Amino acid sequence: MNSIKIDLPYKGYDIFVGSGLNLARALGDIKISFKVAVIVTNVIVAKLHLNKIVHSLKGVFDEVHVIELPDGELFKNWDSLNKIFEALLTWECDRKTVLFALGGGVVGDLTGFAAATYMRGVPFVQLPTTLLAQVDSSVGGKTAINHPLGKNMIGAFYQPQLVLCDLEVLDTLPSRELSAGLAEVIKYGPIADANFLNWLENNIDAVLAKDKDALAHVVRRSCEIKAGIVSQDEKESGVRAILNFGHTFGHAIEAGMGYGVWLHGEGVAAGMVMASELSMRLGLVDASFVSRLKTLIRRAGLPTVAPLISASDNAGRYLELMRIDKKSDAGEIRYVLIDGVGRAILRAAPDALVREVIDACCE
Repeated sequence: MNSIKIDLPYKGYDIFVGSGLNLARALGDIKISFKVAVIVTNVIVAKLHLNKIVHSLKGVFDEVHVIELPDGELFKNWDSLNKIFEALLTWECDRKTVLFALGGGVVGDLTGFAAATYMRGVPFVQLPTTLLAQVDSSVGGKTAINHPLGKNMIGAFYQPQLVLCDLEVLDTLPSRELSAGLAEVIKYGPIADANFLNWLENNIDAVLAKDKDALAHVVRRSCEIKAGIVSQDEKESGVRAILNFGHTFGHAIEAGMGYGVWLHGEGVAAGMVMASELSMRLGLVDASFVSRLKTLIRRAGLPTVAPLISASDNAGRYLELMRIDKKSDAGEIRYVLIDGVGRAILRAAPDALVREVIDACCE
């Protein structure tokens, strides 16, 4: 079992990565002495992994409760959040209750937000079951729900007690979900680690085949990069924003298409192409980088062409949605751009140029 430490001023924690990880042992390492555990999961993951987790927790906690939510981004909303609150109140849960997020990014974000706000804060543990959650959304303490006008616009920064990434759960992951997770993996190369980008180009087939050594390297290196960035900037006031490479465009795709039509990673993939195209047109990278990135994204089974989200003014609709993005400043959209492989910057761009990029990248 490998561990990666997130060092924060007030609350650091470990990310455990490996196969067949022992949850009870990991909980013992952080000396949790609380009595009630509540597992939040969805109906799909529950069928695959819930029994094992319940069994592990019954050896540690006096009471173990389960909340099953519908599956999908569409349900990352107030209704699902209230379902969690109602269950916690019905069971008379107090501040010594520990919430366990067993699922992908939707479950992790919902559980984390519930933990941040129930009784003004209870502890929670991330048990990510998708590649995307293991390499990105479970790490760093971002929690949120969606609003019809914008993705992840209502939430809080709230750190877990630990993150446990068991590679064995990826055996049941559908190929589309695996590819979606690879979008968040691929982003780390252009923004922070040119060598990792090279490694991905040489090993993407092994990752898609779910080779355990390849997956272990992908999860571990992704978490190392993110942990290093989050440790510098917990609440995204500076450098942490570069982790959103492709997300400004990608979130507009998700909201514009309707949550769940495109998976988050699919939106990010097309968004990275758009952001790299914008980087090129601003003179930060050359055309060969854009082509290189598109090739890797395509090999990962992800889209490189963005969808039309409006029949009348597609670029205008993109811009409208992107102005709601959390990186916007007084209505000015700030984009994560690539300034040479392994280095990202945050800057604005003229709307006219962005419109050209959107028109060139959509169909």
